[in-house]
Amino acid sequence: MALQAIAFYLMAVVTVAAGIAVVSARNPVHSVLFLILAFFSAAGLFVLMGAEFLAMLLVVVYVGAVAVLFLFVVMMLDVDFAQLRQGFARYLPLGGLIAAVLAAEMVFVSATVANRGAAAANDTPLASGAAAADVTNAEAIGRVLYTDYIYFFQAAGLVLLVAMIGAIVLTLRHKPGVRRQLVADQVLRSPKTGMRTVSLKPGQGIDQ
Repeated sequence: MALQAIAFYLMAVVTVAAGIAVVSARNPVHSVLFLILAFFSAAGLFVLMGAEFLAMLLVVVYVGAVAVLFLFVVMMLDVDFAQLRQGFARYLPLGGLIAAVLAAEMVFVSATVANRGAAAANDTPLASGAAAADVTNAEAIGRVLYTDYIYFFQAAGLVLLVAMIGAIVLTLRHKPGVRRQLVADQVLRSPKTGMRTVSLKPGQGIDQ
């Protein structure tokens, strides 16, 4: 129990500190790195509470979406890629430090969960615990999400779809001299408009 309490307070402090660093860092790259640290720490808290599905969902969805978030930041701020590659060495120490903290957290959480599992195996399970063990964490969440909150789940999907379309519209810029494909013209093409038959004589070229 003492190990679980230490792990909880450690993850909580790291999550709060990383969240403050996200909004206070002036460099967007540093903010993204601290955001990843905050997500991993929050996932560790979910694991300690026994919600493994939510922890993996947080890592897969949110940490995976950080790459898209960083892409939008680069597109909207017009970051020079050549200068960004030259400054890679400056971000390497901070990235290595955050990676070390993440590795230490994963090892610590794994040891805590293994210790809790061993302690639970030695104890006599209660009747309610035996009944709850028949349903996995993912199945319990799925039953509630797709039955009681199905309309809220669909509404959230529509909101995310609108947000994605809005982000694409905001980052889409028309640059002069860049030809864009017209979808309507491509769909309405016919052999008469899409092909041209030319009769050439030997040694004669084609006028563009």
